[in-house]
Formats: sequence, structure tokens, C-alpha cells
Amino acid sequence: MAPTDDERPARARIIHPLFVRITHWINAVAMICMIASGLKIYNASPLFNFSIPSWLTLGGWLGGAIAWHLAALWLLVGNGLAYLSYGFFSGHFRRDFLPLSPRDIWRDAIAALTLRLPHKLGAYNAVQRLLYVSVLLMGAGAVVSGLAIWKPVQFQELAGLMGGYEGARLVHFCMMAGIVGFVVVHLALVILVPKTLPPMITGRALIPAKEHT
Repeated sequence: MAPTDDERPARARIIHPLFVRITHWINAVAMICMIASGLKIYNASPLFNFSIPSWLTLGGWLGGAIAWHLAALWLLVGNGLAYLSYGFFSGHFRRDFLPLSPRDIWRDAIAALTLRLPHKLGAYNAVQRLLYVSVLLMGAGAVVSGLAIWKPVQFQELAGLMGGYEGARLVHFCMMAGIVGFVVVHLALVILVPKTLPPMITGRALIPAKEHT
């Protein structure tokens, strides 16, 4: 008698291609540097009535923080363009991030809140798809608003679309706050589902026979 799917051994397969893993970890380093140095820059001229503890910041002083921020910016932009090119031309975006509908998002959000959302390695649920698409858009917004802050004269039309220099600063702060929120949720999910971390390092995961395609 042939073994059933439940009796067959799990099989290792690649669920995260090498290019995705490399860009993921480069992006992680760049984002940490950008966020930490950005917090130091924020402290030099706060938008709101609070400042950030110095141990969370990077750069030591304003000039150093700006240097770190710009260096991380170009690393992030270069890595982001490489990832976007790969995502579009390889079909990664179409295959892993679409379709994305309000109905699916609502269904999976309710399932997640009631702890009934199953997790399949190598597959994104609708909530995860929404988060990844949102963080890509917020990353683009952060870069655009950052350029308006960095070169307000050269990009004055761009700054004008955001309400001027101070408006661009507010947009930049909101984009970065959203990215920080994504990072916090992302790390929380890794802690709750630790089996998702090794595949992002090795690329491989054991997939039950019944999930093999």
C-alpha cells in the first residue's frame, strides 16, 4: 500500500531565493542605520514635544548622523532598485504579493486576531501581502520626502507638493514611523513563529508532503 501524504517524510526545498535573502539582509542593515541616524537628526530639531533617548540613535552628533543617514540612503536605494527589478522581472511580486483584495485582508486579519491563521512556509497570507506592499510604498515615500528635505531648493517643487519644507519633514517622519511599525510587527511575528527565520538564512525549509506541488 502506498504511503499517505501524512506518512511521507517532509522534504526540504528552496522557499527564499538567494537574491531575495541577500537583498533582505542588506535592507535590514541599511534600515537600522537610517532609522537610528534619523532619530539623532530628529533630536537636533524635533517636530513634536519629545526627543529620542540617545542610546537609540546613531552618529554621535548632527554631522555624524547626517553622514550615516546619507550613506545608508544610497545603500538602501541601490539595494531597493535591485530588489524591485528582480521582483518585477522574476514574477516574485505577482506570485507572492498578489492578488490582494479587501475581503482577503479582512478575513486573514480576523483569523490572525483570533489566533486561527495558519502559517505555511514560503506563502504569504493577505495581511502579510498588505504589510509588504505598504512598506515598499512607505520606503518610496521616505526617499522622496527625504530628498525634499536634503535639497529643498533643488527639489522645491517636490517639497511644495508636501506643503513646503516643514510639510516634507512631517511626511518623512510619518513614513519612517510607519516603517518602524512594520519592523516591530515583523520581529514580533518572527518571535511568535520562529521557524520562519532559518529559511531566510539558508533559503530552505522542510515542507510536509501534502504541501508539495
